[in-house]
Amino acid sequence: MKKILIITDNDVGKHFVERIIETYTSENIYYVVQNKAVEYNNYDNSRFKFYEFDSTSFYKLSNLLKMEFIQVIISLKNQQDTIHTIKNIRNVKKQIRVIVLDNSDLKIENDNAIYIINSREILSARLIDYLPNVPVIAQNVGLGEGEIMEVLVPFGSSFVYRHVGVIEQKHWRIVAIYRNQELIMPTRRRMIQPNDLLVIVGKPDVLKTVYRAIKRELGQFPAPFGTNLYLFLDMRFDRGTDALNVVKNAVILHKQFKHKMIIKIYHPSDIATLQKIKSLSSDNVIIDISYDVGIGNSLILGDIRKYNVGLVIVSKVLFKDIDIKQTLFDANVPVLKISKKSFETLKDVYVILNKNRDLEKVSTTIFDISSQFGFNLELFHYKNENFEEIDEINEHYYNLSTIFSKSIKITDIDSNPIRYLQKKGNFLQCIPFSQKILANRLYTLFSTDSEKLYYKLDDNHQLFIPVQI
Repeated sequence: MKKILIITDNDVGKHFVERIIETYTSENIYYVVQNKAVEYNNYDNSRFKFYEFDSTSFYKLSNLLKMEFIQVIISLKNQQDTIHTIKNIRNVKKQIRVIVLDNSDLKIENDNAIYIINSREILSARLIDYLPNVPVIAQNVGLGEGEIMEVLVPFGSSFVYRHVGVIEQKHWRIVAIYRNQELIMPTRRRMIQPNDLLVIVGKPDVLKTVYRAIKRELGQFPAPFGTNLYLFLDMRFDRGTDALNVVKNAVILHKQFKHKMIIKIYHPSDIATLQKIKSLSSDNVIIDISYDVGIGNSLILGDIRKYNVGLVIVSKVLFKDIDIKQTLFDANVPVLKISKKSFETLKDVYVILNKNRDLEKVSTTIFDISSQFGFNLELFHYKNENFEEIDEINEHYYNLSTIFSKSIKITDIDSNPIRYLQKKGNFLQCIPFSQKILANRLYTLFSTDSEKLYYKLDDNHQLFIPVQI
């Protein structure tokens, strides 16, 4: 049997002993020291021993400490009484574990076996749990630093109607789902529904990002990736009318989102084009010209952090550069590749369905874009491809169309969808930004994967959406 010493003279200590009597009496023996005797009901005499004396008395406490206790729990009104009690314990037991309930910022240095629980922090943290739109963090489980969190999934969340198995869970996990006051264990095929309460576990900084992603609702793009638009022009590739065309389309896009747009010009060499771009400068359009040489990739990543970028815009020719493409992939923000066609006449968003579950991960962004611009959303399915994954993706998109009140069209076609879309007019194609996009074009010539062959449709605008949170 393990012996535990409890030293208390306040209401919290009294309530604590009552809770132990009710629940935790099977395997421990409790020795309770109080300044004044308190009456307790229905306790087991073989498990509880009560003493009445002042714990600041070294003589009396040291006699009791001759027994082998595994730990001491202290809850006293007065800070000085607490300090003297701890000193008395340490004079007899140098290494025994001591847990102290404190409400006055008690400081005990150079003693790793003393654990101080600040009652004010616990109460304030519990009150914060009742605030809306604040994540509930487990305070007395694990490290208590936010590695266990519960999040309510709102009706318009980007997680609604997504299968657990297709949610990228890197450095975090969904460990439980509560629905209608019942616990549901998550499986890969389990679909998240509105008002589900998710219990998630992971690194605290990662969980903060996940929380924001779960709470994200339609109409906020480019959030949660960032706030501002970032047009990157490299005048080694982007010159003359081609550069101005990219800028013109970016400006149209900027007017819709109403966020700031940063136009970054790298290797400035075309003076006439440069002057026309500089004339666009305003409070919401920042012209940033870099004259440095050889730091293009790190420049982009630095700017994305500096300007809180949520959408990067590049030209078709610039996106062909392998290093630039890799840098944009590493940035983990959406990338809009602008073609020569006008954004003003754009009315349709197209998605090619395949068995890749990444299409489910990027679905909310696709709905967000099409809704904000009033675009038609159409999904194309090649009839010769029948996979269970495609049926689940269809179900997911139909569910989202219901909650977002956005009609969609799923078209079954007999021919290769890429060849079919090559005959279409102006449209925006949405594609998951995965490792497939980085593949060398030479090695994809004989592939049947529509994502690897994205460049077959790069005469149209294409939006590459990161698949990770």
